[in-house]
Amino acid sequence: MTHTLKFLITILLISQFSLAQKTVKQIDSIVKTHSKNNPEIGISLGFIKNNQEYYTAYGTLNKNSKILINKNSVFEIASITKIITSNLIAQSVLENKLKLTDFIDEYLPKTYILRKNLKGKIKISDLASHQSGLPDVDFRQLIATNPQQPISNVNIDTLSSIINNCSELIDYGQYRYSTIGYILLGQILEGLYNKTYDEIVREKIITPLQITNTLTKDFDVQHKTTGYNPNGGIQEFFEWNIAASAGLLKSNASDMVTYLKSILNTNNPIGKAALLTEKIVYKVDNRIMGLGLGIIQDDKNTLYLKSGDSMGQSSIICYNRVENWGIIILLNHRNHKLRQTMLNDVYETVLKK
Repeated sequence: MTHTLKFLITILLISQFSLAQKTVKQIDSIVKTHSKNNPEIGISLGFIKNNQEYYTAYGTLNKNSKILINKNSVFEIASITKIITSNLIAQSVLENKLKLTDFIDEYLPKTYILRKNLKGKIKISDLASHQSGLPDVDFRQLIATNPQQPISNVNIDTLSSIINNCSELIDYGQYRYSTIGYILLGQILEGLYNKTYDEIVREKIITPLQITNTLTKDFDVQHKTTGYNPNGGIQEFFEWNIAASAGLLKSNASDMVTYLKSILNTNNPIGKAALLTEKIVYKVDNRIMGLGLGIIQDDKNTLYLKSGDSMGQSSIICYNRVENWGIIILLNHRNHKLRQTMLNDVYETVLKK
């Protein structure tokens, strides 16, 4: 290698380092401003660009704690769980266990009996893109019954009643956010692998990535944040049950960045499956959906994202495959406006090309 080439490489590396430092300082400044404006809310943010990780956090584990939030602090990622489930579905497609165009009839547990006029209608991709037309669980009623653990009242009898009594798919082919669709996908995975959803997640996501703070049934850990509802009241973490595949995983910024790193690298099963989840299966007006992923496009950028809101926490994950970056934002309060505004500010100010 000539001295001239060495010099040029050194200059390039210094330039890239300086640009990265500028980016992370800008991101931290945005997060710090939002923290000052919302001092009661704990924030954890993880960012990855070209395989380089960056983290920032503000606030404490709870209002009475002096322990600062960091990249290892555990939050509810809520419906971000759905992109884990859709990745598992995509992995099963790549393993030739099913096709996205298959109808769900042959894969459903025997407890469910679709009426004759609904058979051969709903595809796997319909469940994953929220256009199945199936009625959903009644969250308002569940919350009224048990505001701390509303999901605890969802069981196989609840789901069987909804599916077996459905006589018409009123809005089939139209987007309508569906929890039951992702519960069914979890059960379909269990049938394909003859394992519990918990075992499948561990085998295909947690163990390969060696992530230790993405939690399922046991999340009573010391570095767990406390959730707060919009009124500031303490909100329990949702406990694991039949609805797990729709939104019951717990995780932290560090593990989610590891997941982002994996899906941005297509030389592994998770990354290869992620490419399949990015396939557009629904597009009406400005609404574009992959498998569990919202897709936003403009002339220069394509963003893939998913938000999550439990009763006491909010989160959002987003990535740009072409520009090779990803971001996770976790809040210990239910505040969908703040997590969306924070992402918008970071994107518009720092990341948009």
